[in-house]
Amino acid sequence: MARDLRPVIIGVGEASERIDAADYQALSPAALAAAAAQAALEDAGASQPLAPHIQVIAAIRQFEVSGPNAKPPFGAADNFPRSVARRIGTDPARAILEPVGGQGPQHLVNEFAQAIGRGEADMVLLVGSEAISTVRHLASQGQTRDWAETLGGQLEDRGFAVDGLNSAELARHGARTPISVYALFENARRARLGLSRDAYAREMGRLFAPFTEVAAGNPHAMSREVYDAEALATVTGPNRLTSDPFPRRMVARDQANQGAAVLIAAADTARALGVPEDRLVYVHGGADVKERPPIERQDLASSPAAVLASKRALQTAGLSLADVDLFDFYSCFPIAVFNVRDGLGMTADDPRPLTVTGGLPFFGGAGNNYSMHAIASMVRALRARPGAVGFVGANGGFLSKYSVGIYSTRPSTWTGFDSTALQAEVDAWPAPPLAAPGPAEGVVDTYTIDYAGPAPLGVVVAHTAAGERFAATVDDPDLVQAMIAADPLGARVSTEPDDKGRAHVKSLKAVG
Repeated sequence: MARDLRPVIIGVGEASERIDAADYQALSPAALAAAAAQAALEDAGASQPLAPHIQVIAAIRQFEVSGPNAKPPFGAADNFPRSVARRIGTDPARAILEPVGGQGPQHLVNEFAQAIGRGEADMVLLVGSEAISTVRHLASQGQTRDWAETLGGQLEDRGFAVDGLNSAELARHGARTPISVYALFENARRARLGLSRDAYAREMGRLFAPFTEVAAGNPHAMSREVYDAEALATVTGPNRLTSDPFPRRMVARDQANQGAAVLIAAADTARALGVPEDRLVYVHGGADVKERPPIERQDLASSPAAVLASKRALQTAGLSLADVDLFDFYSCFPIAVFNVRDGLGMTADDPRPLTVTGGLPFFGGAGNNYSMHAIASMVRALRARPGAVGFVGANGGFLSKYSVGIYSTRPSTWTGFDSTALQAEVDAWPAPPLAAPGPAEGVVDTYTIDYAGPAPLGVVVAHTAAGERFAATVDDPDLVQAMIAADPLGARVSTEPDDKGRAHVKSLKAVG
């Protein structure tokens, strides 16, 4: 009898804690992840123990170990996936530590759904966690912990994979962090739509206000406050500007203590171990793609690669956008949602929810692991609506990596999928010409003003009369104040380089 190798999610689990809760324990990342993994094992409802059957454990990298020079303040396990495995009583043959990026959880589902479909694995545990809030809280209290563990053992460490996400051109001129680069994308979209600052702030507020309502009902959410669009859009002391155009409540909330886990198996393995049919959520399709660095993209207002991946995932599932009932669009910043929503042709008044968790600014931006929570929430939502279809879109880097999964309790006709041709298509897209080093004059396509330092600093991206793109820093206080006073989109700028090759804006003339 032929095996039923269709990949199914059989168990999901989450764990979280808030520093103001009566039962707060200041759990380590490994402890949070293990609690989530144990919850996933129990969630499957199997008649036999499942832990001994886990063949692969793949873990998401915490923010505090997401760079080659990172030093976790309280120490960390030398083999995080096996640290989690030991706590739940399993010793799988293979342990994996995934690269940096919020696409990681969905990418792992896609990877191992295909491995299971090919008969290369029967049961895989995916897990991740963050304890960023606890680390900051304890440090602020002058407290410390010892979270170091030496386990050794097999580990497939896939590295950081951060090369090529940003570009030296943007970083050199001050757009180094996610918030500053995403602000450039956001203001480029505002320019394309021709909206004023106030009008665009309200548009971002209208997008995210329903997210706050979802988060308010999620027991694992870090924020339970409901805000209307006006409250999200209005800059106040508690809702200060971070990088124009983002008030604080519009960006991912990294103050989170959260863990999540997903248990995926072959359908026949699940049945043999006594997992009830009503626990099975089938993986119907997926796609993974990587975009080029931001400065090399034709349009800074969008990431068409993410849209292409979304469409391809639906195609691999044999479904259309109209077939989807529930979405979770990665929501580190509004542009990450706008990009895919707009690209798929969804209108602002589409009644279908865009998040099942509450989104990164309100549920919590659990480092690279947010989408593990999205998948867990989606699985529970689909079990409650048998036959419904769910879409999870996971984003990493600077709108750089996008992974999509399509899910349903409805049994799938599994054929697998391959994103190689998709990636080749993206790689073949032409890049815009870049201006040669030296003085430049042009028109501002997008900008941001960073309010994080002792004085605000600006970054602009502009094009010359010949259509060549260049970036520049705005560090003259008078020019920065001019950017604050009058919308710099479309302004004429001239720049001069310093001896380190960094271009500085020397004049800025706003239109109108």
